[in-house]
Amino acid sequence: MTHNRRDFLKHSSALAGTAVASSLIAPLAASAAPAQTPRAKSRMKLRFRPYTLQLKHVFTIATSSRTTTPVVLTEIEYDGITGFGEASMPPYLGESHESATAFLSKVDLSKYENPFELETILRDIDALAPGNPAAKASVDIALHDVVGRLMRQPWYNIWGFDPRKTPYTSFTIGIDTQDVVRQKTKEAAEYKVLKVKLGRDTDKMIIETIRTVTDKPITADVNQGWKDRAAALNMLHWLKEKGVEMVEQPLPKEQVDDLAWLTERSPVPIIGDEGVQRLADIKKAVGVYSGINIKLMKCTGMREAHKMIVLARALGLKVMLGCMTETSCGISAASHLSPMVDWADLDGALLISNDVYDGTRIVDGKVTLSHRPGIGVRKLKG
Repeated sequence: MTHNRRDFLKHSSALAGTAVASSLIAPLAASAAPAQTPRAKSRMKLRFRPYTLQLKHVFTIATSSRTTTPVVLTEIEYDGITGFGEASMPPYLGESHESATAFLSKVDLSKYENPFELETILRDIDALAPGNPAAKASVDIALHDVVGRLMRQPWYNIWGFDPRKTPYTSFTIGIDTQDVVRQKTKEAAEYKVLKVKLGRDTDKMIIETIRTVTDKPITADVNQGWKDRAAALNMLHWLKEKGVEMVEQPLPKEQVDDLAWLTERSPVPIIGDEGVQRLADIKKAVGVYSGINIKLMKCTGMREAHKMIVLARALGLKVMLGCMTETSCGISAASHLSPMVDWADLDGALLISNDVYDGTRIVDGKVTLSHRPGIGVRKLKG
């Protein structure tokens, strides 16, 4: 029996509930060779190591600036197959190399015989300790990669998404001086949509500077930088006139009543980011925001992100798929969900100079999925 055939039979029971799996398993099993001596049961092994991303430019938002991002790179090995994952942890979110490695040291995957039991495994990992969403996402992503590789399918196929329907990604321009903003805008010529960081007293200067270079659509991210709802509403009308299509988190997440008031009156959609972290926050977002920004690093990974999209759609919310500054591992994982969203902001790997993976690419501004199995990445040398 070939290795491919043996692996398919070994894991097919996890798929037996689907019509497709049933139609494939029966004829394959019937034609299989006589039973062989059972092999020892495989166990999953988790490995992880700290890594620091180097940003191409200083990255400034309403509340902070940085030139690096700490990440932890994970690998799960099972039956000769390795899956890759990542935790990206901008310091302002509270996770670090130390907290992530401490959490991951508690994760024991060897007690699980079947990597297809995603619901059980990831629920157990989530219960190990509160918080730590990026560290949890790094296991989730690597586990999904293993399962996809075992099935020899990319996750967009497993979920039933059309890879041709991926959106264009926005390209992020941080808060900066007039000259730097102009230069960054010129460098982003191949991207169809720009995402602009706002939230300081230079907001109008930044938008007007961009408009001296291009008239392409803009989305804006205030990162809770505005405080007064009336002033925010005036600014939203001005941004609408300047071709801004939507605005993320204009007010602090604690100002729920003000956000609901603003969303009701805003000429553009208001998207919750800091105010919407995980699945449990979705219902509370209805009436407060027009939509939500889902990021694997804040919702614990691919499995919960998929659930969030389904629930948000059912509740009439728009969906944005975002990222941190990440390697192509985290970006590739998120990109398999992109055919289901209204906006994508998956430029995180484009902002760094030391990527260690090849996967999803941005071609003429469009999210372009890899046909490789799993999350579609391969590790680069070095």
